[in-house]
Amino acid sequence: MSATRFSESVSGSIRDGVLVITIDNAPVNATSAHVRQGLVKAVDHAVAVGTVIGVVVTGAGRTFVGGADIKEFGMPPVEPTLPEVMSRIENCRKPVVAAINGAALGGGCEIALACHGRIAAEAASIGMPEVKLGIVPGAGGTQRLPRLTGTIAAIDLIGSGRTVKPEEALRLGLVDGIATDQMSTAIALARGMASGPLRRTGGIQIATPDASAVDAAAKKVLAKARGQAAPAEAVRLVRAASETSLEDGLADERATFLRLRDSLEAAALRHVFFAERQAGKVSKLEGIAPRMVETVGIVGTGLMGAGIAVAALTAGYRVVGIEQSEDAAAKGRERISGILDKAVQSGRLSDLARTACLDRLQVAADAGRLAAADLVVEAVFDDLTVKTELFQRLDGIVRPGAILATNTSYLNPDEIASATAHAERVVGLHFFSPANVMRLVEVVDCRATAPDVLASALAFAKKLGKLPIVSGVTEGFIGNRIFSAYRREAEFMIEDGAAPDQVDAALETYGFPMGIFNVYDMAGLEIAWARRKRQAATRDPNARYVEIADRLCEAGRFGRKTGKGWYDYSSSEKAVDPAVSVLIEAARTAKGIVPRTFTSGEIVERLLRAMADEGKSLLEEGIAARSSDIDLVMINGYGFPAHKGGPMFVADTYA
Repeated sequence: MSATRFSESVSGSIRDGVLVITIDNAPVNATSAHVRQGLVKAVDHAVAVGTVIGVVVTGAGRTFVGGADIKEFGMPPVEPTLPEVMSRIENCRKPVVAAINGAALGGGCEIALACHGRIAAEAASIGMPEVKLGIVPGAGGTQRLPRLTGTIAAIDLIGSGRTVKPEEALRLGLVDGIATDQMSTAIALARGMASGPLRRTGGIQIATPDASAVDAAAKKVLAKARGQAAPAEAVRLVRAASETSLEDGLADERATFLRLRDSLEAAALRHVFFAERQAGKVSKLEGIAPRMVETVGIVGTGLMGAGIAVAALTAGYRVVGIEQSEDAAAKGRERISGILDKAVQSGRLSDLARTACLDRLQVAADAGRLAAADLVVEAVFDDLTVKTELFQRLDGIVRPGAILATNTSYLNPDEIASATAHAERVVGLHFFSPANVMRLVEVVDCRATAPDVLASALAFAKKLGKLPIVSGVTEGFIGNRIFSAYRREAEFMIEDGAAPDQVDAALETYGFPMGIFNVYDMAGLEIAWARRKRQAATRDPNARYVEIADRLCEAGRFGRKTGKGWYDYSSSEKAVDPAVSVLIEAARTAKGIVPRTFTSGEIVERLLRAMADEGKSLLEEGIAARSSDIDLVMINGYGFPAHKGGPMFVADTYA
């Protein structure tokens, strides 16, 4: 039978007496107004046509429904609302089955929950990630999911926003089956359900949950929320599902969704969402094809190099690791293998995938093996001479079309490139440690970098599953330059009267996972100290300079690794050290500074302003292309709380 069109994005055709409704709203089949309107018309049509005995809902392409149309947020509502669509589906007197052909996220998951049956394709993924946008499900998710999975699993899924694969969804009761030919299976299920009473999700009684287990699940979610409102509200709503009627629960959920949708927290997370979709887009690269990269060379297999190797291996690349000796090469291979082993133990990698990764890995002391590499990433000591001499040696080894990438944090990659025979093939790839975990990569567009080399670096980072942000050349690039301004302001306040633990506490209350002095102790104070000593000869003598961190380093206090830094770790727990207070007081006295008090609000305000001011300078200099890129760098590389939107978003919001 020919297809019937119910709206611009929803059509249907009858197969074996079942109306198959297809949602086709590229790119992710979002629940836009015309999708909602089409679904209601299609379901009504199925009810009205006597020869139709059931309904199957599916999505076009590789997606079932990827969620709500975020562009509609803040706009006047268009009927029908998504809750009204769910009610129409759930209360349909003919069976409705979801044929989940791909991602069923947010509103897509809620559509599936409202159906009377659910069949997942092997490639499907299901979840409600609304909390990641500062909201909760608004069309019945918090009330229907626990009726299928139980309260504890629903708290985990909705409170964390994580997605599940079909096997886990089946174990949880979220789907009724998994099928290679999920459409035929879904049609058969709809036909089979036509002769019996329908199992409406909203009518399922929730088993009384174990109170202690519910508390534990809620505590786990809230521990990761760090002050965000949405996860706490999601937990509350899921708990309420077992204590109230469906009608009251749905009303509470909808009111909560609307309130959170209009909050600053949700606006910040939407800003981050759209920023990520803009990241890595460079106008001058339009129409430029990246080079083919299949084999990646990595020079240096220490902590950073091993992390890069693992990221490349798990993305499917062949990897050639190079060390200075056979003994170092053996240790490098062992280090890479160890990281892969941990990934298997955590469930992030299968044994089969680990074996495949190791089969694609070589680690040797013979740099000549890099002749096979399409891209070489150096991960050696951050010294200009060391890196320059390495790249000059590579000129005589790698093939002409190979790309050379430097992983420097602070050095000038233009100087490194200019010392090579082909500066146009040099690009910066600044990974963050541990490179196999951290999502951010700063892709540095050097003065001579060829457009297709930059495009190749971006494509490589994306294939690794990273978030690439393009930066121009400046000391520290985007992230470390802003972090340096952030550190300076924090040290100014310490010298003026604040205490390190007070600054850290203010930042952690704001939403940072760790305060800045805690971060320095974890990373090691000697790294920044070495940089400050390199800069000493060129430092402006009239610029304010705080010597407290230098005095700590001179005393051998390099952080956690030495048991003492800004804090004392001798008892294995971080503790305020009176000796540091004495050192700070001495520094104030030497400059004649009379200490004053700071409020937590003032501390945070000054640090945010320092970040934003440095960000504005980066934009003015053309180092960063967009203020949203700066926000993404600080969120993904330096722990800025995503639900605050980043320093530039904060500055623009309160301007």
